[in-house]
Amino acid sequence: MNVEARTTPPRQRGIALVLKTCLDRTVAAGALIVSAPVMLAIGVAIRVSMGRPMLFAQERPGRGGRLFRVFKFRTMRDARGVDGRPLPDGERLTPLGRFLRASSLDELPQLWNVVKGDLSLVGPRPLLPQYLALYSTEQARRHDVLPGITGWSQVNGRNGISWDEKLALDVWYVDHWSLALDAKVLLKTASVVLRQSSISNGEHATMPEFRGAGDPEP
Repeated sequence: MNVEARTTPPRQRGIALVLKTCLDRTVAAGALIVSAPVMLAIGVAIRVSMGRPMLFAQERPGRGGRLFRVFKFRTMRDARGVDGRPLPDGERLTPLGRFLRASSLDELPQLWNVVKGDLSLVGPRPLLPQYLALYSTEQARRHDVLPGITGWSQVNGRNGISWDEKLALDVWYVDHWSLALDAKVLLKTASVVLRQSSISNGEHATMPEFRGAGDPEP
């Protein structure tokens, strides 16, 4: 589906959107400064345990489906099977990587994406570009707003729910967005991270691959 061809007006607009953008970039810039020593320590730990690169960069679709490069700390080894294809996530994920994902510390470099304006602090998580063609018209509305480091689906199931549930929660956020809702998501994110809940999905270390609208449970 062509996400950019849709004309559904976003709820995020006007003064409220300007405030959200200003708050996002101000908080992200401050958080980058405060977390710099932590990020340096994580970078060193990754360099020692996994070598280079320390950061993982990948293109993801943002608002309107526009692609941008998102940054995260590397959490997996570059391990491949005899067929040359990467091994499953669970086999490539290192102990350090599991800790970084469970604590969400691997997301810290995305603060730079927020400062640049690619991401918001709160919004639907940016997924893989190949999923764009698989969304239903309703699911594609998740791209009416900037994606976020955390989001409504992240604090209501994270990776422990199905794709249909996750995408429905994303669209609910688009339709009910407010600055108060963003504040609620940020507060709930802290609780979810501390409890380290719903990090995996069944037998999968993260989320299984999305195969289209109506994708059954793994």
